[in-house]
Amino acid sequence: MDLRLASLTLSTLLILVTSGPRPSIGEKIYTNAWAVHITGGEQEANRIAGKHGFVNHGKVFGDYYHFRHRRVVKRSLSEHRGTHIRLHTEPQVMWAEQQVVKRRTKRDIYYEPTDPKFTQQWYLYNEEHRDLNVKEAWKQGFTGQGVVVSILDDGIEKNHQDLIQNYDPNASYDVNDGDPDPQPRYTQLNDNRHGTRCAGEVAAVANNGMCGVGVAYNSKIG
Repeated sequence: MDLRLASLTLSTLLILVTSGPRPSIGEKIYTNAWAVHITGGEQEANRIAGKHGFVNHGKVFGDYYHFRHRRVVKRSLSEHRGTHIRLHTEPQVMWAEQQVVKRRTKRDIYYEPTDPKFTQQWYLYNEEHRDLNVKEAWKQGFTGQGVVVSILDDGIEKNHQDLIQNYDPNASYDVNDGDPDPQPRYTQLNDNRHGTRCAGEVAAVANNGMCGVGVAYNSKIG
């Protein structure tokens, strides 16, 4: 079993509060909890815990235990080396690690797009759940951020109000005319619009009060 997994699992037991030491960025805050790998069973773990001033809070998994020391401060900017070293004098202690506070980052709150045509985009919004299930992806933060998509078609209206914010000139090229401008040629039949439609399905801007929204509305488009 990976020893880092024991530390990671036990870290869920630790809660960050506003009181206590104020570390600088990247500085660790040590707690009075240890993750300890002990052979010999729970009775041996209890014996070692009692001998060295710990309370055994039970198994995390396997032979890994959650110890908490009664006389070590709950939060400190320095690790308690003495206690750590004394633990390692026990032959049954295969590994031990003093736990540090894990900072939790609040996720962005998901809001359904407010674009007026969004509810008409059946492939994105369908009350019978016969859609692409993209809302679940958006809730998890997958909105196309950091992704660049190029549409190989009959051009893109780069100044379209629903695309201009996400338009990326570095991802664009006019193969027919050999220049970097992908603006389509306008004709009486208005038949060079398919590329713009495809670009909108991918990267139409969200929550701008216009039309609908792209599947990856934070992606860049060319």
